[in-house]
Amino acid sequence: MIIEIDFNSDEALYMQLRNQIIMGIATAQFKEGDSLPSVRQLADTIGINMHTVNKAYTVLRQEGYVKVDCANCAAKMEEAVKKTPGVKDAALSFMTLKLKVEFEDGADVDAVMKEAVKNCKKVEDDCEIYL
Repeated sequence: MIIEIDFNSDEALYMQLRNQIIMGIATAQFKEGDSLPSVRQLADTIGINMHTVNKAYTVLRQEGYVKVDCANCAAKMEEAVKKTPGVKDAALSFMTLKLKVEFEDGADVDAVMKEAVKNCKKVEDDCEIYL
C-alpha cells in the first residue's frame, strides 16, 4: 500500500489518509477481507501520529468502508493481562464485556492492575482493521 501525505496541504492528514484508502478500494488495490496495517504500523510507516491514523480508520468504519475485528483485539487484551506479573488468570466474557482477573497470592492488586491497563493500551493500537 502506497500512501502519500502532503504535509503542506490544507486538507487534514486524517482526511488525506481516508481518501487514499477509499481510492485504494475503488481501484481494487484493496479487496474485501484484506487486512490494513495496524494503527501503529501505518503511523510509523508514514511518519504521522497514531491518533491521526486512528481517526482516519474510525471515520472509514463509521462510513462503512472498513470493519474492526474486535474479537481479535479482545483475545489479545486477555492474553496481555494473563502475562502481567501478579496475574494468576484472566478471562474475558463476551456476554458482559468484562474481564475477570484472578491475582496471585500476595500480589499488590493496585500495582498489578496499573500494569495490566498499560498492557491493554499497548494491544489496542495493534488491533487489526479489515476491509
